[in-house]
Amino acid sequence: MATILNIETSTDVCSVALTSDGAVLEHYEEFNGRNHAVVLSGFIKGALDHLRRHEMSLDAVAVSLGPGSYTGLRIGLSEGKGLAYALNVPLIGVDTLKLMAVSVMFSHDIDNPDVLFAPMIDARRMEVYTAVYNLALETLASPAPLILDEMSYSTWLSEREVLFFGNGSDKARQLITSSNARFIEGITPLAVDMQALADKAYREHEFLSLAYSVPTYLKDFQATRPKPLF
Repeated sequence: MATILNIETSTDVCSVALTSDGAVLEHYEEFNGRNHAVVLSGFIKGALDHLRRHEMSLDAVAVSLGPGSYTGLRIGLSEGKGLAYALNVPLIGVDTLKLMAVSVMFSHDIDNPDVLFAPMIDARRMEVYTAVYNLALETLASPAPLILDEMSYSTWLSEREVLFFGNGSDKARQLITSSNARFIEGITPLAVDMQALADKAYREHEFLSLAYSVPTYLKDFQATRPKPLF
């Protein structure tokens, strides 16, 4: 398998993982807020130092493309592009919502073959970024912003169990009361969980353009006014 440096910056958490042959060789995580611009370069250096110490070469760089934080996604993709260009290796894009679904699959016992996965990333107020996947990771509802209400996911929930998770799922918990809804806590996009999707993309030569690739924002950036100091 390929040796890949994985970068995840879509939420408040910033993480980097160096993976190879099904194993995580080195990983770094910062959970204390939006410090991506401060810590990311150091995390990458730590991963590259591991490669040098073990006389290994890097095969690719993988970046979580979003949706998520505009600033975090820009920082992550910019670092990934620069590293891939400097080392002359391909750049891989990983869908953040699908990454979260993979995390649930690997960390929880799923005994229902018809279960659906509904990752949610907070998008302010009652809005989330979300999608729906089945157990084969086929996309049943494409990633999109959604304003939650009592009828959200009603079509899916009328027939199948749906797993809700991510930092936007607390909003759904307040509204969705179906017995087919199951809420899973503690799921955050992390670089250590990117390996399966990044390896698949590498095997299938699904690479990004260093010149033209952009994050998956899903909606236009809206600037907010800074709060007054006094």
